[in-house]
Amino acid sequence: MRTMRSQGRSGPDGVSLHGKDALQLLPQKLGEKLMPFQREGVRFALSRDGRCMIADEMGLGKTIQAISVAYIFKEEWPLLIVVPSSLKYPWIEELEKWIPELDPRDINLVESKTDTMSIGTSKVTILGYGLLTTDARPLLEALNKQRFDVILVDESHYLKSRNAARSKILVPIIQNAKRAILLTGTPALGRPEELFMQIDALYPRRFGTWSDYAKKYCNAHYKFFGARRQWDCRGASHLDELHQRLSEIIIRRLKNQVLTQLPPKIRQRIPFDLPKDAAKEASASFERWEKLMSSESENQFVEVMSLITHMYKQTAIAKAGAVKDYIKMMLETEQLKFLVFAHHLSMLQACTEAVIEAKASYIRIDGSVPSAERIQLVHRFQNDPDTRVAILSIQAAGQGLTFTAASHVVFAELYWNPGHIKQAEDRAHRIGQTTTVHIHYLIAKGTFDTVMWAMLNRKETVTGSALNGKKEYLKAEVGDEEKWDFLNFAKAWTPSDTMKGDSEDDKDGIFFSHFEREKQHDIRSFFSPSVNKEKKRKRTGDSPSNGSPLAQLPEGAEPVRTPEIQSSDLKADQGEDFSPQVKRFRQVSPSSRRGGKKSPLSSLCAPRRLSAGLQAPHHNQKWNCSACTFSNSGLLLHCEMCESPRNAQKGEIYTHKQLSKILFLLIHNLYTHALKTQRISFIRPHINSKTFSSSEHKNMFSKMILLL
Repeated sequence: MRTMRSQGRSGPDGVSLHGKDALQLLPQKLGEKLMPFQREGVRFALSRDGRCMIADEMGLGKTIQAISVAYIFKEEWPLLIVVPSSLKYPWIEELEKWIPELDPRDINLVESKTDTMSIGTSKVTILGYGLLTTDARPLLEALNKQRFDVILVDESHYLKSRNAARSKILVPIIQNAKRAILLTGTPALGRPEELFMQIDALYPRRFGTWSDYAKKYCNAHYKFFGARRQWDCRGASHLDELHQRLSEIIIRRLKNQVLTQLPPKIRQRIPFDLPKDAAKEASASFERWEKLMSSESENQFVEVMSLITHMYKQTAIAKAGAVKDYIKMMLETEQLKFLVFAHHLSMLQACTEAVIEAKASYIRIDGSVPSAERIQLVHRFQNDPDTRVAILSIQAAGQGLTFTAASHVVFAELYWNPGHIKQAEDRAHRIGQTTTVHIHYLIAKGTFDTVMWAMLNRKETVTGSALNGKKEYLKAEVGDEEKWDFLNFAKAWTPSDTMKGDSEDDKDGIFFSHFEREKQHDIRSFFSPSVNKEKKRKRTGDSPSNGSPLAQLPEGAEPVRTPEIQSSDLKADQGEDFSPQVKRFRQVSPSSRRGGKKSPLSSLCAPRRLSAGLQAPHHNQKWNCSACTFSNSGLLLHCEMCESPRNAQKGEIYTHKQLSKILFLLIHNLYTHALKTQRISFIRPHINSKTFSSSEHKNMFSKMILLL
C-alpha cells in the first residue's frame, strides 16, 4: 500500500518523527531486529501521526512494529495495550524483551474489574478484552480518568460488532487518544461490515455514518424471513473503492510478498465417508433444512439457525471416529509434530483420547486453560521434542500463539469464517518456520462440512477483494482418496465413550481442569473456621446416601473431572457443546480398601485410570479444602489443587510436596487479595516457583499471618 506523508514534527533532541531518522530513537537491539518491511510499517504509522492499522498477514511480526511505534512516542505515555486474554503474558514478554529500560513495576497487568489501583501510576497498562463489560464500573472510571495518549489494540477485529459492550466502551477511548495503532491479520473475518467500528475508532465519520457505510459497501437491504422483515448488512458492494480508501489508513503485506524465503504452505482436503447410521442422520437433517427454507413460518429464522447449530455439532460427533484414526496414523511417523484444531468440546475430547491411546505426549489448550498457563504449554511444545501434538481450540488458541515447531496442521472441524481458519493455520506458518507447512482439512462427505467449505470460500472472495484488492480462495487440493481410504471404515464415536489408560499416561498431567477464580474462597477463611462447619459433607469413610452419585460408582473408584469445562468462548449460535461431561476415575490403593488410614502421600502417588463406558452424573454440592480453601466438586474425594484428602483436619501432618503446593496456593491467593496493600514485596521472589525449601516454610508462613 502506498505511504502518504503528513506534516513533519520533531521528537526528542530534534529528531524528525517522519522518515528514517525516527528509527534512530529505538533501542539498538530493537532497531537491529526490524526487517525492511517492518521498518516500512513503522514509517507508515509515523506518517499517519501514529493513527493507523497494521494489518499484515499473520506471522509477519505486527507486535514488534507496534512496540517500535509506541516507543518512539514514549514521551506521550502512559501506554494502554488491549489484547485478548490469552495474549496478556506474551505481550509482557515482548515488552520486556525489546524495551529493556522498562522495569517490571512499570508494567501493570489488570487482572480483574476491580484491579484499578495501579492504572494511574504505571507507564504501561495491559488490559484484556474480557474485562470490558458494562458491570465493570470501577475499571471504566479508572480508564477514563487516566488519559491514555498512546494505545495499542491487538486483534482489533474483536471490535467488529457495533452492539458489543467492549466496542461501545473501547472505541471512545481510542478516539480520544492522540496515537492509536490497531493490529490484526484479519481486519474483516468474513464481511465488510466488520471493518466499520475499527475504521470509526481511528477516524470518526471518515466513511460517514454506519448507515452510509452499510448502504455503500455492505449492500444493505431488507430481507424477509417469513413475515419478519430484517435489515441485512451481511453483503458486499463497491469493493474496489473500499480497498482504495482503506489503503490510506491500513498497511497490509502478505507473506508471499515480503518473505520470499519462508517455506510454502500447502493445503489439502481429506474427504471421507461416514458410517451408515451417521450418514442417514446427516441426510435427514438436510431434508429438514430444505423444508424449513421453503416454509413461511414466522419463526423461520430462529428455526433455521437452531438447525444449523445442531448440524454443526452433529457433524463433529459423526466424524470424530475418523479423526481419531487419522491422528493415530499421523503419530506413526516418528518425530512428526503437528497441531490439531477443533471447536466443539466433544471433538476436543475425541482428539485427546486418540493421543492418549497412542501413548504420545501432548498439550491441550481450550477455553478452560488460564492465560498464564497457555504460554507455558506453548513453550513446552516448542522446546520438548517428546511433546508431539498440540490439541487446540480454534477460538482459544487460534491467534497470537507461535507453534513453529509443528510442520503439519490438522483441522478436525471447520469454522464459520475464513479469518479464524487462516489465523489458526498461521500459528505454524510464520517467521521462524524452517519447513513446509502442510494443512489438512478433514471433510466428511454428505455433512455440514460441505456447506461450510463452500461458505468459507465465498466469504474469502469478499475479504480478499476488500483487503488485498483481488479475489482469493482457500485453495486446497483433494488428497489421494486411496491413501486415506481407511477413514471410510472408521468406527462411530459418541461423547459418552471413554477409554482405558495406563497410569503412566497421565502422570505428567495429561488430564487437567481449571476452575473459575471467582469460586475460590478468601484465604482468611483458612485461619477462621467456618460457622457452617456442620454443613460439610460426610467423611469419606461413611457410606454415601442412596441418592448420592457416589453410591453408583464401582468399588474402589474416585471420580475426578476431565478437561471438559465449558468455555465462555463457545457461544450458543456457534455450536455450543452441551454434551455430558466425561469423568475419569482414580483407583483407591489396596490399603485404603482394607480400611486402613490413607496417608496424604498415597493421594499423590495413587495410579489413575479411566474406566470404560462409565458416565458419572453431575453433582452440584461442593466442599472446601481445609488446607488451601479451594472450592471442589462434591464428587471429588481429594482436593483438585493440592490433592489433600477431603476429610483432612486442620493441623494434620502433610508431606513436603503437599505442603509446598498448599503454601504456593496460599501465597498466590494472598497476592491477589492483598494487591492493594504495600506490604507484599516478600511474595514476589517466590510467586513464580511452586516448590520451596524446608527452611523457607516457617518464615514465609509467619509473614503471611502478619500480613493478614
